[in-house]
Amino acid sequence: MENVKRKIGGFFTGIGRGVTNFFKSIPSKLKSKFAGAKEIITQGNIKVGASMCIMGLGQLLYKQWTKGTLFILLQIAFIAYFITRGGEDLFGLFTLGQVKGDAWYGIEGDNSIVMMLMGLLAVVMIGFYIALYVTNIKDVYRTQCAEDTLKGVPTFRSELKSLLDKNFYKTALILPLIGVCVFSILPIVFMILIAFTNYGGTTVPPELVDWVGLENFANLISLGELSATFFKIFGWNLLWAVLSTFINYFAGLGLALLLNKKCVKGKAFWRAFPILAYAIPGFITLLGFKFMFSYGGPINYYIQEAGGEAIGFLAVNSKWTARFIGLGVNAWISIPSTMLLATGILSNINTDLYEAARVDGASAWKQFIKITLPYVIFATTPVLITQFINNFNNFGVFYFLRDGVISDGYYLANNTDLLINWLYRMSIDNNYYSIGAAISLIIFIVTSIISLVVYVLSPAYKQEETFR
Repeated sequence: MENVKRKIGGFFTGIGRGVTNFFKSIPSKLKSKFAGAKEIITQGNIKVGASMCIMGLGQLLYKQWTKGTLFILLQIAFIAYFITRGGEDLFGLFTLGQVKGDAWYGIEGDNSIVMMLMGLLAVVMIGFYIALYVTNIKDVYRTQCAEDTLKGVPTFRSELKSLLDKNFYKTALILPLIGVCVFSILPIVFMILIAFTNYGGTTVPPELVDWVGLENFANLISLGELSATFFKIFGWNLLWAVLSTFINYFAGLGLALLLNKKCVKGKAFWRAFPILAYAIPGFITLLGFKFMFSYGGPINYYIQEAGGEAIGFLAVNSKWTARFIGLGVNAWISIPSTMLLATGILSNINTDLYEAARVDGASAWKQFIKITLPYVIFATTPVLITQFINNFNNFGVFYFLRDGVISDGYYLANNTDLLINWLYRMSIDNNYYSIGAAISLIIFIVTSIISLVVYVLSPAYKQEETFR
């Protein structure tokens, strides 16, 4: 018991230490950034000052005609955008519209959601311009340093060549970076903004949407049936994620260990056989299980043939029966992938370690605890975290098994729904977009914190050198 208390205490101490070290590192990082800026301001020549006033002017003074012209054109383009549209879009982000549309009187009002999106784009453009402005100043200062050290002013051709040679990683990563920003970061930020509005229900364009602060989050934890549903689903979601990850991981590892035994014949066949379950599309497997456990399915058929009554395994009130079936279906789909991963890792463990352990009198269980398990966990910690996140956000299992079921005591949900399922029902089926966005933000925060904490406290992070 004392050992458990010590481990729990160490867990939370590690979290606190990690958070403390993070905030302690912020001043030193800011200091180094300001030190670099101070150096440019105090030691930069008149050409650096010229680029501070007009982007690209310093490059032109160094006769870097192409680069200087590009910087100037980009600055002109940004100023033109901000005057013609950007300023208005940025203002609209704060107001979310002032004129309500009315088709009867022919009034074309403001679309709050479009204004939010365009305002967000304006913020991105401003951020891009600031980054470009800083890059322009750093570039001309590097040119000054190169001239002072007699290296000569770099030409546009030489810098372009470096982007295809020494700095090719920058060129190769630019498109993926843009893709991540456009298709991942922007939708996430937009969703976060929606969570702080009253968008949804009857408040949709042409109705004007307003900023409501933390009201949606307060409603989730305090508003009657909504609050009760949230805490029920959240508790079940955490339990589901932990149980399914534990079952899938250790069942897959156990299967890999079993097939790794020398006494097992036909290993290639037995290793390939579970892949069939993994290879079949997940929704087909889910529909197959749903049919198996339905009132008219084979299981109830044989129960009735034996003289019993049909069982509603997935009925409205079959809470834990449906949950266990969901765990079983998820395990059936996920265990083969874990087994394949563990099989590859087990083949790379140094067999001399086991020989030494056997000489020292270690039992098979001791060898597993002291050698196999630490090595496998070290190698698979990122995969384990990914599995936890996937299980936490596993939309398909209960959506296909119990779609359309609404349980008593739940607001627009049933007793097997996860937060992601409830989010879908609230936003897509019932237009409660702001509440759905708030739920999405909570999911993001919970999974991020748990993932980071688990990784920081794992051997993969703490004992990296030990396993090299």
